[in-house]
Amino acid sequence: MSERVERLEAAVAELMRMVDDLSAVAARQADAIDHLERRVAMLMEREAARMAEESGGVVIGDERPPHW
Repeated sequence: MSERVERLEAAVAELMRMVDDLSAVAARQADAIDHLERRVAMLMEREAARMAEESGGVVIGDERPPHW
């Protein structure tokens, strides 16, 4: 094989390895984002319940306090 073809094959192999590495990173990030979204939802529910208990009413979304 010519030296040029060997260099091209080596470059393609390196690019394929990089794509696999980046795919693994993206998958880990997606898992982390899913986990964090679940945690935020849980904390939002917990805070809404806490505020409802304190005020005796129902908290609606991002309702601002009356002093705003």
